[in-house]
Amino acid sequence: MKKRILLSLTLAALLVFTACSSNGGGEKAPDVSTGGPEVSTEKVVIGVSPAPHGEIVEALESEFVAAGIEVEIVTFDDYVQPNLALDDGDLDINYFQHKPYLDNFSAEHGLDLEVIGQVHVEPLALYSEEYSSVEELPDGAEILIPDDPTNGARALLLLQSEGLIELKDPTDLNATEADIVSNPKNLKFTALDAANIARTYTDVDGGVINANFAIDAGLNPTNDSILVEGDQSPYANIVAVKAGEENNETYLKVIEILNSDAAREFIEREYQGTIKPVF
Repeated sequence: MKKRILLSLTLAALLVFTACSSNGGGEKAPDVSTGGPEVSTEKVVIGVSPAPHGEIVEALESEFVAAGIEVEIVTFDDYVQPNLALDDGDLDINYFQHKPYLDNFSAEHGLDLEVIGQVHVEPLALYSEEYSSVEELPDGAEILIPDDPTNGARALLLLQSEGLIELKDPTDLNATEADIVSNPKNLKFTALDAANIARTYTDVDGGVINANFAIDAGLNPTNDSILVEGDQSPYANIVAVKAGEENNETYLKVIEILNSDAAREFIEREYQGTIKPVF
């Protein structure tokens, strides 16, 4: 690697918006705009990645207001803390991951979390500052891939799709480097925390970056990458809660809003196809 890579898991500053009165948590707030009767509000704490998840939730503020939901957004710059915080009860909902990652993480950490809906797909992509195509990658090129098992396997599947490597089972969502049976360019893989790849891929020959981190770094998966995932990805981003909360009416209202026409219009307008709604 050309430079030393520092690993970090950074919990971003808390970002809060109030969708109704500051008297959340199910308390009654007077409807000062009409002088009418008090309106019931429910407070929901949502853990998100800054982009695009946090941006999508923020953009739907008026929809949450209309539904009587006060949303508090907590942003995370890593893929570990949001599930731990949900399990600990510091969050009501999280929205940052796909189901294969949730399943793997929950099994490893003994968590009992459930999916209550899905919102969009973020294409994984390979970026390089030095090379403009995968054909230009030299023999022995160093490629950064996510160090968590599901996104690491997803990165290998992406590279396989272009013939850069061949896996023992080309459909294995849990593939590792040990499953590589052919590597014509003798690519060297360095596993790194997914949040750090967007900041360090320029130090090596290339890096496979999750779209939320790419977007946050000003990268467009469609325009700036040298290889991007296709539309048939099984990695839709989901909304998760603690087991037992799947039928919570307020949380289901949140899903309705995240799957609304307003959400679709924002995603399609704001991201211009770099992420795609799946509802």
